Amino acid sequence: MIIVLLGPPGAGKGTQGERLAARLDVPKIATGDVLRAAVRDGTPLGLEAKAAMDRGDLVPDDVIMGIMKEALASPAAAKGAILDGVVRTTPQADGVAAMLSDIGRKVDAVLLFDIAEDELVRRLSGRTTCDNCQRPFFGREPGELCAVEGHVPTGTLVRRKDDEPDAVRKRLQVYRDQTSPVINWYEEHGPRVVRIDAIGSLEEVEARALQVLGY
Repeated sequence: MIIVLLGPPGAGKGTQGERLAARLDVPKIATGDVLRAAVRDGTPLGLEAKAAMDRGDLVPDDVIMGIMKEALASPAAAKGAILDGVVRTTPQADGVAAMLSDIGRKVDAVLLFDIAEDELVRRLSGRTTCDNCQRPFFGREPGELCAVEGHVPTGTLVRRKDDEPDAVRKRLQVYRDQTSPVINWYEEHGPRVVRIDAIGSLEEVEARALQVLGY
């Protein structure tokens, strides 16, 4: 299955994407991750992307879609993939659909992690982020070490300016402006968007998503 995840910042879709990927034994694919990997590996499209970044330009959409196409056509994604943060606008939804069609695949499910704005503001205002690996933490204070179980600490936790309450509300407004048309796009072109209640423990939210997917 090719599964697209939607949801506002702080809804937990990144964490749930990792959990679903592990449960379904498929890769979680994010645009930034595959772009960095292609640049690191020096693939032809990766070199093209690097040249654009070195010039200070945005990486062209066709290059990004080409890199995504390579990732989704790889043996690792033979059983499917979780697309996290790949579709944020209607042109991206259209681009992903066309790219998947080229390799004989399609989006099979769209999950929207749904949560009230006040809860998101509360969550994000209490979030800290590792200044090295960018991993988010909740209930941890700035200045603490980024200690992930089984790993040597790699950085220090900081509170990002865009996690302040006013900044969070602005981010949520941008998200709503971008995502409402995406939801409408999928409702028109398929598959339908299924809302997942994102309030609860990680296990509870994961169970809701798996139930929708038939597991």
